[in-house]
Amino acid sequence: MALEVHVVTPEREVWTGEARMVIARGVEGEVGILTGHAPMLIRLAIGALRIQRDGEDVLSVVDGGFLHVTSSEGTTRVDVLAPSAALAAEIDLEWERRRVAELEARTLDKDDVEAQTELAKALARVHLRA
Repeated sequence: MALEVHVVTPEREVWTGEARMVIARGVEGEVGILTGHAPMLIRLAIGALRIQRDGEDVLSVVDGGFLHVTSSEGTTRVDVLAPSAALAAEIDLEWERRRVAELEARTLDKDDVEAQTELAKALARVHLRA
């Protein structure tokens, strides 16, 4: 039985391949997907996405979106559909740290919801690389 994973955004296919397990952060908590998993659809939170493979893990961060699981004929497919996503290796840690500092200053005004969301995205990227 295979676990086929596709991580996509409107702009690009971020990663595609086979895995042993996918661990994602949904809005109601973490979820782990193995082969043979029941069909499901969950809303993703801003956070890490871990794709466990034999010998290596693929780490990425998603800015929300959805995770969809289907199973048929011995294959389980996981589609991660995110507005934005990046692999760990693509993240510029220093730029993200500067962005965190800038956004923390903006979020002193509690009414700036956009800055709070952008801060959560930047922090997720920093935590993934740190």
